[in-house]
Amino acid sequence: MQSIAVFCGSSPGLNPIYTEATKKLGESMAEQGITLVYGAGNVGLMGVVADAVLSKNGKVIGTIPQFLVDKEVAHYGISELIVTETMHERKQKMVDVAEGVIVLPGGIGTLDEFFEMFTWQQLGLHDKPIGILNVNGYYDHILAHINHMVKEGFLKDFHGDRIMVDENPEQLIAKMKGQKIEYVDKWWVTG
Repeated sequence: MQSIAVFCGSSPGLNPIYTEATKKLGESMAEQGITLVYGAGNVGLMGVVADAVLSKNGKVIGTIPQFLVDKEVAHYGISELIVTETMHERKQKMVDVAEGVIVLPGGIGTLDEFFEMFTWQQLGLHDKPIGILNVNGYYDHILAHINHMVKEGFLKDFHGDRIMVDENPEQLIAKMKGQKIEYVDKWWVTG
């Protein structure tokens, strides 16, 4: 795996453990020669992960819509900055460039990004592994709800099982490297 898209908060959160784990992920990616593909922000966990990769001489590709550049949140110290028209184009570009996706703690935008990547994988629009860095149990409620969707018949168990989860960045990347996603036609058929 040569590149990973990381979706995370534009805020650092209240607990310093989120910043620590984000920094560790960025450093680990750089040490493994994995390019960071992210939302190009210089704030919150976004800025932390980019700076961590850069601190270890890693490569960082940022993708950001013009309206966020205009709000002065673009990180100009990264390896490559791609400016898009819309948020949707930003997500599309990130998944096109990356070979996998990792979701860190974040707000509603991060949840949107996670569920869109998960939906696209389910529909066969991409076959890239998705990992959740579940720092401090941050995503326990979301993971429980995904299991509830499976239990209630709104999601096939093999789709839920595809999401790799770990609280350790190195272990999460290792799990993702070993995963092969295959599209299943007619997954919506009951029975």
